[in-house]
Amino acid sequence: MATDYDAPRKSEEEISEDSIEELKSRRNDKNSGKVDEDEAEAAESFELPGADLSHEQLTVRVLPRQADEFTCAGCFLVKHRSQIAETRQGRDYCVDCV
Repeated sequence: MATDYDAPRKSEEEISEDSIEELKSRRNDKNSGKVDEDEAEAAESFELPGADLSHEQLTVRVLPRQADEFTCAGCFLVKHRSQIAETRQGRDYCVDCV
């Protein structure tokens, strides 16, 4: 809901009077309790172009760990040896995890 910050402020008494009057008027309004579900239905039916990839198959060539790489014991990513920050109990940790 948009707020007009330039509008004159009301006192607490005026706000309570307005809110009671609004509640009384809404009591008689049959549509006041209804939730507008049109936006949710529209979002479900909206499909992005190229979003359906169910028929696609991802093919990635996986290489084994190279001699100049290590697996970090903290984040379990394979990184270059230059990224080793610390070795604890025979395990190597990268600069990001230390």
